[in-house]
Amino acid sequence: MATADESNDRIAALDATLSSIEAVVDLPRKRADIADLELEASAPDLWDDQEHAQQVTSRLSRLQSDVDRVSGLRQRLDDLSVLIDLAVEEDDPEALAEVETGLNVLGPEIEALEVRTLLSGEYDDRDALVTIRSEAGGVDAADFAEMLLRMYLRWADRHRYPVEVWDISYAEEAGIKSATFTVQAPFAYGTLSVEQGTHRLVRISPFDNQGRRQTSFAGVEVLPVTEEADHIDIPESDIRVDVFRSSGPGGQSVNTTDSAVRITHLPTGLVVSCQNEKSQLQNKAAALRVLQSRLLERARAEKEAEMRQLKGDGGNSWGSQMRSYVLHPYQMVKDLRTEHEVGNPEAVFDGDLDGFIEAGIRWRRQRQG
Repeated sequence: MATADESNDRIAALDATLSSIEAVVDLPRKRADIADLELEASAPDLWDDQEHAQQVTSRLSRLQSDVDRVSGLRQRLDDLSVLIDLAVEEDDPEALAEVETGLNVLGPEIEALEVRTLLSGEYDDRDALVTIRSEAGGVDAADFAEMLLRMYLRWADRHRYPVEVWDISYAEEAGIKSATFTVQAPFAYGTLSVEQGTHRLVRISPFDNQGRRQTSFAGVEVLPVTEEADHIDIPESDIRVDVFRSSGPGGQSVNTTDSAVRITHLPTGLVVSCQNEKSQLQNKAAALRVLQSRLLERARAEKEAEMRQLKGDGGNSWGSQMRSYVLHPYQMVKDLRTEHEVGNPEAVFDGDLDGFIEAGIRWRRQRQG
């Protein structure tokens, strides 16, 4: 069991970290924003404009959640500080043990919140639009893409983040060609954007009769979900809309009507599709949102490239191959950028991604200087 001095040192370190978080989060400003939004939300005509009302209530909920989380951590840390003083004063080993247990729980929570404060990009607080595509490796790559889809859905489920799957294109033999889904949570884009890049799987192929080792690849793209304020105008003359019948695994039709929608953006050649909604109109609306996100990201990337050119930074290697999942001849998952690695691929494929994501966020911030 830790001594009182050791516990006091841990409390002092956590207090310093939490104080820096409080400075970044700016609780007084957030409380003032909450008061303004509560006043707006109480207006009797709020729901006359449903979209605006949802934006107001959603932002109010997020701000309140942020304030409650930081305030709650501060209260718990202050309680532990009082408890350790009482434990020392009364020479109570049980109270000291309770402090140690509390610190073991509180420490990781404050560390996770510290990572959140590193998310300060223009779109970091948005929902995330994630697309997974099978790349080199044939049927193994399609199977790997489906494993990654399950991994991210399990990660979201662990955090109780709502997910909406917009499109899945199944491969002929097994797995998927691609999948697109949204993760709806505060800072989902900032959090998941470090997952973008090429993922590599090494294993004994379950599809090879001779049991040979196979390397396969899948790509992950993460975009911010667009909002009304983004003002991305897409003229009808710039798009071609094709409708087709939705299909499930093995090419089986899951919908007897031509409700799936594919949109081609003629000026850029971007193609998006959606087949998971019930009607053609709903699928078209969802596909347009995906297209808007891709165009938003394209504009952001062009602006970033222009800034790098002005700064004299001609290259940016961030992206490309970023993580290896090795199942044979040994068990390991390793991030090639951060060097973070674990020896339990099964847990990672079951959604245990937080260690990789936090390391990626810290790594990105260091590179940004």
